[in-house]
Amino acid sequence: MNVHPRPAKPPLKILLCSPRGFCAGVVRAIDAVERALAKFGPPVYVRHEIVHNRYVVESLKAKGAVFVEELDEIPTANVPVIFSAHGVAKSVSAAAAERGLLAIDATCPLVTKVHREAEIHWRRGRRVLLVGHSGHPEVVGTMGQLPEGVVILVESVEDIDRLNIEDETNLAYVTQTTLSLDDSQEIVNALTKRFPKIIGPHKEDICYATTNRQAAVKEVAPYVDAVIVVGSPNSSNSQRLREVAERAGAPAQLVQGRGEIDWNIFGDISSLGITAGASAPEVLVEEIMDAFAERYDIAVETISSADENVSFPLPKELRAIA
Repeated sequence: MNVHPRPAKPPLKILLCSPRGFCAGVVRAIDAVERALAKFGPPVYVRHEIVHNRYVVESLKAKGAVFVEELDEIPTANVPVIFSAHGVAKSVSAAAAERGLLAIDATCPLVTKVHREAEIHWRRGRRVLLVGHSGHPEVVGTMGQLPEGVVILVESVEDIDRLNIEDETNLAYVTQTTLSLDDSQEIVNALTKRFPKIIGPHKEDICYATTNRQAAVKEVAPYVDAVIVVGSPNSSNSQRLREVAERAGAPAQLVQGRGEIDWNIFGDISSLGITAGASAPEVLVEEIMDAFAERYDIAVETISSADENVSFPLPKELRAIA
């Protein structure tokens, strides 16, 4: 009996970016839904995806969370509704109170910081500019902290050229927390050049997790043939990681799971970088690595650019059972 040996799998060096995956704000938001389910029982309503990750959302649905886009989709009063990590406009909080809903705010504290900054600038009589992406829930929530039309959204350097502001000496800016550091710096530089007296944040608005994950990708990308970013297409920080990898010279693909891997891109590689957006669970990273282990003889090395030990307390309504 002839036994044909299996052909040897080609070697593949995997450089695993660290930090990657869940940040403290995401952990807090997911914990809030799970604690609310434990405290109140299902259904617990969640306005918008609690975090931008399909796997996380489906897992919470299976436990009894019901996701809605607007409060009028919630059929009864006196039930808990959780606001997502991206934050909501003040009108949403007011509508929840008017409906008699038990609102639990899982907005990331670093997003709340931006909300407070914008409001303080406005109360001091400054016109507020927000650097961010139109339509992103965080941007909608931040603009909704102030009366309609007060905040000016700036998405690009070209937007700055088109600005027509009466009092150019009394301006301030804040930024979305999940932007690309390089892109946002280019816009901020253009803002300060055009408006030398504009006031910026006391401390950088782009959050530590976004900063650290982008730094790790920048470190790994020059040494690999390609990069996989684990995350959802509607996740801003995941999309920025893909862009950072490509800017550093590595072809990159954003995938939600192993089924989305384009093996045409990754066929002849000998080295691969893997990272995950701040809302992507580690189980999906392991799933991706398993998929490559089936096709390659993998050797894994972790490349760390920072240590993270940040944690945030749960919303006050849920702390008693923590």
